[in-house]
Amino acid sequence: MLTLDHIAIACTDLDAGTAWVEKTLGVPLQPGGKHAAFGTHNTLLALGDTYLEVISLDPGAQRTRPAWFALDAFAGPPRCANWICRTDDLNAAVADAPADVGAIVPLERDALRWDITVPDDGSLPLQGACPTLICWGDGVPHPTETLTDRGCTLIGWEVHHPQAEALGRDLALDDPRVIYANGAPRFRATIRTPDGVRTLG
Repeated sequence: MLTLDHIAIACTDLDAGTAWVEKTLGVPLQPGGKHAAFGTHNTLLALGDTYLEVISLDPGAQRTRPAWFALDAFAGPPRCANWICRTDDLNAAVADAPADVGAIVPLERDALRWDITVPDDGSLPLQGACPTLICWGDGVPHPTETLTDRGCTLIGWEVHHPQAEALGRDLALDDPRVIYANGAPRFRATIRTPDGVRTLG
């Protein structure tokens, strides 16, 4: 069984992407960290039992492989670009996935350790409609346990793709917040904030 772990906002410049989310939601994000292998960095926001990351290429990074989340090809304004689902059995989840989610890559940063699926070319399966899969290391606190609570909660996540409805039937995910709709590829997050409900697309 899968659990919605977090959502990702891609951008070409981390400061600009972070500012866009902060202006839209009316709350500050906090620093995340760097991902040396992929040459990226991020900022984070707790959303109740899940969280949001704003992620971009790190201009000063020396990396060893293509960037994940299709960031090498990303262009345009910040937008919802991917979602990540958690599992306790990553090998089984990869085998059962409705699309080729890539190889399992072990990563660590500071106290965090996790395994995550990443295609060799850094692309997103089904243009991101099929979620990236993650398994956090044993004894590792989930980011939601350490992030500052800004009073925000994810109440809806829309996955739009020509194959979205079939994907929803095939995914081992039971989460009423996740809505699948056939159409042009895009995402929309609906978030309850201290100032009311806001959306990110």
